[in-house]
Amino acid sequence: METGPDAAVARRVVKKIDRVIIPLLFVTYMFNFMDKVILSSAAVFGLRDDTHLIGQQYSWVSSIFYFGYLIWEYPTTLLIARLPTAKYLTFNTLVWGAVVALTAACTNFGGLMAVRFLLGMAEATITPAFMFLTSTWYTRDEMPTRVGIWFAGNSIGGIISSLIAFGLGHVKDDVHPWRWMYITLGVATFLWSIPMFFLLPDSISKAKFLTPEERQIAADRTVIAGTGTTENTHWKWDQMVECLIDPKTWLIFLIELVGQMPNSGTQSFSNIIIASFNFTSLQSTLINIPYSVISASVIAGTGWLAGRYRTLNCLLIVAVLIPCVVGSAVIYRRDSVPHGVQLFAYFLLSPGPAAMPLTMALVQSNYRGVTKKMTVTAMLFLAYCAGNISGPQFFRAAEAPTYQTAFKTIMICYCIVIALAVTLRFYLQWVNTKRTREEGFVGNAGAAGAVADGKVSDVLDGKDIAQAVTEIQLRPEDYEDVTDWKTVGFRYRL
Repeated sequence: METGPDAAVARRVVKKIDRVIIPLLFVTYMFNFMDKVILSSAAVFGLRDDTHLIGQQYSWVSSIFYFGYLIWEYPTTLLIARLPTAKYLTFNTLVWGAVVALTAACTNFGGLMAVRFLLGMAEATITPAFMFLTSTWYTRDEMPTRVGIWFAGNSIGGIISSLIAFGLGHVKDDVHPWRWMYITLGVATFLWSIPMFFLLPDSISKAKFLTPEERQIAADRTVIAGTGTTENTHWKWDQMVECLIDPKTWLIFLIELVGQMPNSGTQSFSNIIIASFNFTSLQSTLINIPYSVISASVIAGTGWLAGRYRTLNCLLIVAVLIPCVVGSAVIYRRDSVPHGVQLFAYFLLSPGPAAMPLTMALVQSNYRGVTKKMTVTAMLFLAYCAGNISGPQFFRAAEAPTYQTAFKTIMICYCIVIALAVTLRFYLQWVNTKRTREEGFVGNAGAAGAVADGKVSDVLDGKDIAQAVTEIQLRPEDYEDVTDWKTVGFRYRL
């Protein structure tokens, strides 16, 4: 095989991929989050009264979304790898936009439960598909930063949905503000599927924005320093079994399960919690804006750090959750602290969402083999759903507006996740040391390590991937679908 073009061309390819792929993922994720969190704003603008919700019914309206997500998660993970990914994503976006708009037609608890369940099914595809696309297009060192960027669409979506809620909250008519919120977001999401259909490619080989030469470079990059090819692969049962007996799979599963229990509760009850600090409904929507700005900044910042330094990922999970432990502890004992301190404690919860993209980046960077990667992705989101289903149930209607049980649970959950993240880091460090001893060379956490029986580790050491693409001679077997366990030279990011 001939030596590839110079490193400048390889760098240009990354910039072209960034310009097309990342904005599409960012905006889609922004809508994804807006359509979820608008429930919290709707709750303080008449939804609970207009649909006659009593007792724990609002908590169940929040939880049922994740039952839909849970049921469709594994089937959709299989379909993502088998169907044209971009077209399948577009179809899901059309359905989810329509369901969001239909929420405005609900008049009772049963109707809300039905549309929220369908919304969960429609949105179940988005995040695993984004993880699949990110690992398709980017190298292991590039993934955490890119995940951080598109996941930050969550928090930017929180800002925009708060502004929409504030604006529509002033509407005085028979339709009521909460219904206008759902109609506006539903129609906008539905229309967003049009640019997705035309601009998002299904795979590297179908990317019209790249020349044939650039498509080859894009494919070579992910073979050399990614987690393997994702094209023309099929389901492998041995990879699924390997995923299930891999200890890091279960540590990641537990981190996600316990870490998500605080998530949906604080999302769905955020405006209600702020209102309990003696703010009006309109003021509560505005207070969520700086909260979302902090979240977006922490998500993007920690994503960049995790991509820049290969040994920081687990430590960053610990770092973003320590303020959440403090914040939830203060709100739990809110009766003995001043009003201003309560609001400050609420803002201390804002870095919490950054733990999820850091966990997702660990999955993308540390798993090789399409079936193994898609299996752990499905497990990650099964845990995500189970955690989010249980979270709102700790917000007991009888304890409103202080919800002591909920904040005690949040504090305990975040402490457990910190302990699990430290355990995962020590385990991955031990495996890396063991593999170095067995294989006889250090290896490189920035490389997939398959190329030339591990020699890629030496080539990449101290060089960037753009230069390596031009120097490494790839063989047909380097494009094969193999797992991290069976890849010589593969070292885990910590």
